[in-house]
Amino acid sequence: MQTKQTDFWSGEFGKDYTERNFFTEQEWDEYYLKQYGVTKLAMNEEFLATLPKDARILEVGCNIGMQLRGLQSQGFTNLYGVELQAYSVERSKSILKNINIIQGSGFDLPFKDNYFDVVVTNGVLIHIAPADYDKIMSEMYRCSKKFIWGFEYYADKITDINYRGNTGFLWKSNFAQEFIDRFPDLKLVKSKRYPYINQAESGNEDVMYLLSK
Repeated sequence: MQTKQTDFWSGEFGKDYTERNFFTEQEWDEYYLKQYGVTKLAMNEEFLATLPKDARILEVGCNIGMQLRGLQSQGFTNLYGVELQAYSVERSKSILKNINIIQGSGFDLPFKDNYFDVVVTNGVLIHIAPADYDKIMSEMYRCSKKFIWGFEYYADKITDINYRGNTGFLWKSNFAQEFIDRFPDLKLVKSKRYPYINQAESGNEDVMYLLSK
């Protein structure tokens, strides 16, 4: 499935994004502490503390795999990623070991039904056009045996945002509710909002959520 957004992210803009967001582990921690006052590892621990370390986890749109690297550092051993941008997949090889990342699209995940214990996105659904939510969410739901996990920009309703001078490439929404509206058997296990502490006047905040079948 090819869209305006997949063309955008698989090209030079996506490559430039990868380079802008290539962090060491220390830089990654510092970024989250500055932005939210808490590290991503601490967020992960709060949401996944009871998950077995051998749980099979898929990140859709994993870029170079920093989140997967973080999960690995927390003891998770069965990690997979799918990434649209070929450059990002190649770049990931310089920072990851024993993590399975393949080039592919969230619109057509190359895995069997219920193959993963957890399917997750981090700042990916925000770049999917609302008209395409059904497709990517259906694929994530299909591949998950138990949990859907997310960390995305939050808004009460779908809101189109200008992104580096481009329109039609960034949206905020209540993505947990978008999933529940499509799949009524999903239940919200936990949700927590993280305001931008260095942009308090903007009112911007992200949300981490965990849904269960």
